[in-house]
Amino acid sequence: MTLSERLDHLMLKWRAMGWLLVGRPAQAEETMGEMLRRWPDDAYALASRVHVRAQRGDADGAIADAQRLVAAHPARSAADWFNLGFMLEARGDLDAAEPAFRRAVELDPKLDRAWYGLGLALIRQRRFDDAVAALKRTTQLQPMSPYGWYQLARVHMDRAEPDETRKIIRHLKDFEPKVAAQLERETGLTAG
Repeated sequence: MTLSERLDHLMLKWRAMGWLLVGRPAQAEETMGEMLRRWPDDAYALASRVHVRAQRGDADGAIADAQRLVAAHPARSAADWFNLGFMLEARGDLDAAEPAFRRAVELDPKLDRAWYGLGLALIRQRRFDDAVAALKRTTQLQPMSPYGWYQLARVHMDRAEPDETRKIIRHLKDFEPKVAAQLERETGLTAG
């Protein structure tokens, strides 16, 4: 990129950020589109447009841009892969969501939300053994977050492992008693 192109890119980036700052996402998206016409694989413009399109309810456009982003920059960011997986999982495209989450955790093994997303996708595919592994990793990375624990307890119930579910309920009672009580109601089990 020449100095003139770098300056043009910077001005367009600032313009897009300005539009976002004043609450004009449609204009920001147009500016990002202008950037992408000039620099088709620009990571900033693609990642930003993914976010804007998702916020505006254009899931198909956001997914298309996310796929384009990870194709052009496959090792740029685990978050790019996580975002793609999240949107695909929300749409119900589990066969595509799983590899996106797996790539995210490959790039950043400590990205707990990607492990969680992977666990959810595997649960929805009824692949409970694999889901347990992903959710255990989530709980290792975020031991005080009830979400991974809750899903892990539900998977243990689906696998007919009530003793494992009880252990989790007992564990949750120490720091998330409301979630523990919810699990007791839903499963009919007590920590006892």
